[in-house]
Amino acid sequence: QVQLVESGGGLVQAGGSLRLSCAASERYFSSYSMGWFRQFPGKEREFVAAVSGSGGSTYYADSVKGRFAISRDNAKNTVYLQMNSLKPEDTAVYYCAQSFRAVPTTINQYDYWGRGTQVTVSS
Repeated sequence: QVQLVESGGGLVQAGGSLRLSCAASERYFSSYSMGWFRQFPGKEREFVAAVSGSGGSTYYADSVKGRFAISRDNAKNTVYLQMNSLKPEDTAVYYCAQSFRAVPTTINQYDYWGRGTQVTVSS
């Protein structure tokens, strides 16, 4: 059973930055794509960013392009989400997820999920 553990969430002022981390227990971590999703209260989880197993390909939701950056360190079994120029509307619970698929941008393409970390951006 793959375990994913997010960290790095917290409270930040608008315009600030946070870096989320997600540590995976998967032995063959570099074989899988990783993604970040977020969920607003009362809403469905939405795609934020994804990275291929090698780290060579990345994908972003339009709402975060130019502000967020996903990366991974396969030696550490960890994926990151660097979030810059944060806005109050970025306030959500952020989840990392693992996928066996090459270009995973939807919820049903992911197989394992972390428990999430809260990000709150104050105005």
